Amino acid sequence: MRSLQPPATEAALIDRADALAGATVGALCDSLGHPCPADLRRHKGFIGDLVEAALGAPAGSASAPDFPALGVELKTIPVRPDGAPRGSTWVCTAPLFALDPGPWRDSAVCARLARVLFVPVLGDGPPATRRFGVPVLWSPSADQEGVLAADWDTLTDLLVERAVGQWTADHGVALQLRPKAASSRHRVEVLDHDGDLVETVPLGFYLRRSFTAEILAIEPRLLRP
Repeated sequence: MRSLQPPATEAALIDRADALAGATVGALCDSLGHPCPADLRRHKGFIGDLVEAALGAPAGSASAPDFPALGVELKTIPVRPDGAPRGSTWVCTAPLFALDPGPWRDSAVCARLARVLFVPVLGDGPPATRRFGVPVLWSPSADQEGVLAADWDTLTDLLVERAVGQWTADHGVALQLRPKAASSRHRVEVLDHDGDLVETVPLGFYLRRSFTAEILAIEPRLLRP
């Protein structure tokens, strides 16, 4: 798949993302010389990878933002016809084995969410027919960061306490813990609060759909590229 050189400035990145608005996934595949799959069942992450190539995201460490020189994370986000997100948005892997995940400000979640470029993807038919909406470049407000930091404390307390039975998506206002594995059969072993070795699924931090809906709502042109 052909890709561009990384953008030198945030403005250049936004220009590239704006240029995608209104285009279909199929048209972008054609411009990059990449075949478009008939469905995404065996191609999870395809549209995200496609947008990364189109915007010039460099290949790098999974622990760094997608555009490390700019400190910007990229999130392609499927949306409904009314602009509402279709589901939760992946942030990063949860530290199941950390005895002390550390404070919010030093966390990978904080680093990933400091500056985010959301690229909406409209439609749920064949991938080639889906189209891109107007991008939203976002940084958390003081109030939003306060909510995220409080969620970080709540969720990491569960991890530190090894409260395996309580690791559910019900906790958190903006952030939540959800399973993150290629298959539900994928398990890892952790110590519970009694010191017993138990199996659980790998977990990741996700942004709740209600939280990302508020972010996308700041762009009135979202569905009208």
